[in-house]
Amino acid sequence: MTTEEEPGSSGEAPSGVATLFPGYFAMSMATGIIALGAHQQDLTTVADLLYGIGCVAFVVLAALTLIRLVRFGDLLLADLTNHSSGFSFLTIVAALNVLAGGAAVIQGWWSVARVGWIVSIVLWALLIYPPMLAVIIGDDKPPLGKGINGTWFLLTVSTESIAVVGALLLAHDGDANHLVELIVLSAFTVGLVLYLIVMTMLFLRWTSVPLGPEELQPPSWVAAGAVAITVLAGSNLLAARAAAPRIERLAPFIEGIVILAWATASFWFPVMVIIGIWRHLIRKVPLRYHPAYWALVFPIGMYGAATYRMVAVTDLGVLDILPRVALGAALAAWAAAMGGLVWSTRNRS
Repeated sequence: MTTEEEPGSSGEAPSGVATLFPGYFAMSMATGIIALGAHQQDLTTVADLLYGIGCVAFVVLAALTLIRLVRFGDLLLADLTNHSSGFSFLTIVAALNVLAGGAAVIQGWWSVARVGWIVSIVLWALLIYPPMLAVIIGDDKPPLGKGINGTWFLLTVSTESIAVVGALLLAHDGDANHLVELIVLSAFTVGLVLYLIVMTMLFLRWTSVPLGPEELQPPSWVAAGAVAITVLAGSNLLAARAAAPRIERLAPFIEGIVILAWATASFWFPVMVIIGIWRHLIRKVPLRYHPAYWALVFPIGMYGAATYRMVAVTDLGVLDILPRVALGAALAAWAAAMGGLVWSTRNRS
């Protein structure tokens, strides 16, 4: 599971575990959230199969990352503190929480979900500060036109993923745990603030700096995925309001944010599709498999799952068709990405 060319990295060709693409956990994120979407549509066999694939992918990638940490720690640290690749490691946190959510909702393994959620909080703290501090206090800084890319939205995705699973646990437990309540509300609001910061910076780059087609990589789709997971987090919070008095008091505010985030995600998808058409059909960028394409699959699956959950807690039945349409699109995108992975692996063997 290595890459031939890593978008937004230093440009060196990866070779083996030493330069494993740090954002590869997006594969597990995408697979897990589509499994959840399939479960929502009562496609039990599909949900179980995809959830199993997502778990296997996570275990394999975790093992490869640990090997890389032990054997090539200097290269991993260089990626972790790099402007372009550092925040890609947050896919580990998001993937763990997607699978923890699936363990609870799909399999009913609430104890597993709780352990995964706690571990994810620790990993979030370990993985978010090194790249952030490196880009703030580091001396060697690229210009705005080169230093920021779509992977920065993983700041929001990873943070909101903590709110998603924490809110599920609150609702399941049925009584107010004030610490959990504070954590999920903090994650929900901090994730939103981080989105506003990153979106402002990236939109300034998109609109003020000339961009070639090679720069508008699939991770840009996480602009939509970041607000889609905010919808899911807020919807889960609303579902937990009966168990958490503080959430109950904030319910109107949370519902407003949920609608805002859903509308923003809906706004971004046509933009991303048109950019993809421009990139591949007009500017003739070859459509070759790269693990970064899992960052394109994830937002589609997340949008469908989040919309389904939003409809359930806000009585917006007018949107009932959207989760099914999004699930179909996500399954097609997942099949294309998995086919690309299998094909590229066969060609290298």
